[in-house]
Amino acid sequence: MRLQVKMACAMLVAWRGKLRLEGFKESNPIAVGDRVQFERVGKEGIITEILPRENHMLRQSVKRTGHASVLAANIDQVLILATLKEPRTSLGFIDRVLVTAESFRIPQLIVFNKKDLLTADELAELDGLTHLYQQIGANVLLISAEQDAEIENVQLHLQGKVTLVAGHSGVGKSTLLNRLLPQLQLATGAISNYSKKGTHTTTFAEMFQVNETTFIIDTPGIKEWGLIDMEQQEISDYFPEMRDLRLNCKFGSRCLHLNEPTCAILDAVESGTIAVSRYNSYVSMVTGEDTRK
Repeated sequence: MRLQVKMACAMLVAWRGKLRLEGFKESNPIAVGDRVQFERVGKEGIITEILPRENHMLRQSVKRTGHASVLAANIDQVLILATLKEPRTSLGFIDRVLVTAESFRIPQLIVFNKKDLLTADELAELDGLTHLYQQIGANVLLISAEQDAEIENVQLHLQGKVTLVAGHSGVGKSTLLNRLLPQLQLATGAISNYSKKGTHTTTFAEMFQVNETTFIIDTPGIKEWGLIDMEQQEISDYFPEMRDLRLNCKFGSRCLHLNEPTCAILDAVESGTIAVSRYNSYVSMVTGEDTRK
């Protein structure tokens, strides 16, 4: 029998031991959204096979070195919920999620929440970020999840899709889901006055059904997003603004765009064609710097 896993294996209590011995380097071989074969055993079941994935979103496991943590599989888009304050979402985090999604050509939607808290200068900064990310192909929405009627615009972007929602703790994921699905009554966390960061209210990935064709996957608040299974030379392919330009580099596909001579990417950064923030994110990924930057 076939089944799509909706609640991090909560529907099935076990899987055959051989599944862990077939080359998996994932801390969770079965992820939310996976389609599986299973055998019924009374009222429960045993997973016998994980069917091929159309795609998946994964990051480096924070517990097991060299292993991946798969957040979800077989999704139609990624929604990054971000905020400019209380807490501030790092652009490096946004860019790492975008790169991971782009590696599977998964469409991306960035939703900036808490716009009602922003000053005039901060709103101007947000306008600049909106323009930046729209230029590279992402959809961008600005909302106030607690009181903004524009929540209907979010609903339109979710309709008919399986959407993974990712973001730091405190950006309003639970608040947004409560607005979209009031019956959930998810717990929401306060912002620490000391750290200005959110507290965790979601502890595992879970899929919710909005209607017959629309599903939302909520994830725990994520502090770090480490890339995995990516070679240095391929990372620039997942930056849309770099993808074509890199072909003009003197050293072609061998160019890492760090300090090589006659580098088309470095020239584009110098001329302003590529945003400095995006290039800084690229450098941090290639050199393996702190994933929280």
